[in-house]
Amino acid sequence: MIDIRLKVFYTVARNLSFSKASHILYISQPAVSKHIAELEREFATRLFDRLGNKIQLTTSGELLLTHTEQIIKDYERMTFEMNRLQHKTSGELRVGASTTISQYILPEILASFLLAYPEVHIDMLSGNSNEIEDYLKAGRIDIGLVEGIARQPGLKYSKFMKDELVAIVSNRHPLATCDEISIDELKTQPLVMREFGSGSLDVIEQRLLEQDVRLSDLNILLNFGTTEGIKNFVSDFDVMGIVSVRAVNKEILAGQFKVIDIKGLPINRYLNIVEKQGEATGVQALFRQHITKSYNI
Repeated sequence: MIDIRLKVFYTVARNLSFSKASHILYISQPAVSKHIAELEREFATRLFDRLGNKIQLTTSGELLLTHTEQIIKDYERMTFEMNRLQHKTSGELRVGASTTISQYILPEILASFLLAYPEVHIDMLSGNSNEIEDYLKAGRIDIGLVEGIARQPGLKYSKFMKDELVAIVSNRHPLATCDEISIDELKTQPLVMREFGSGSLDVIEQRLLEQDVRLSDLNILLNFGTTEGIKNFVSDFDVMGIVSVRAVNKEILAGQFKVIDIKGLPINRYLNIVEKQGEATGVQALFRQHITKSYNI
């Protein structure tokens, strides 16, 4: 077993918060402080500088974090491989997914993965694509699933699924009798879209730029933090939204929404697995393999 003090230190260091570590580890905040104090006494050095309500790693803390990350990684790999000798697959995996994926795609992935490997424990975080990439770089997750087209240094991206963004209106909207509009007509329509930092908006912006159109040329009324927010707003008001077709399949079949094609502006994209550079091992590698086999593009 890994020294509990190292697990506590790792959690505090990654979140720079004693209270967050307490919440994540399900132990009291005094217990978190006790474990950190024991490590500081053992190594005769301060691991964190306290700056009012904030903390930051000292040079000693940064060194210990580097070693702790490797210890945890080696321990997880050892546990995985030892259990495989007994034809058991167990371990922990922290997965992050951008909003559309976490709502409409990841549940199916997790269900089939846990059906095959019921002894694996999974923790999940959701956010927009930029946030998921930041979580990965900060060590809060092991693997991410994102929608964006931007690429951050130090991370590797692998396509796993095709997706399409479509323009939708409610069945009461004046355009509900139309099948197609031009890009010029799009510019006049009141629109609701995802927030800046979302993969969906990044893709829309890129496809528009290819047609020499900018987001500022559009009549964007609101930016929502979730696709569900866009759907609910489109249902109640005469506006157009642009969302993943996977998010509105049921509503389209039920006749609640109408898809309006935008002439000369197909918005296709790939969804990506994102990981830190280096070879994935253990449960992470197994999860990655499960996704790529399930969605063979």
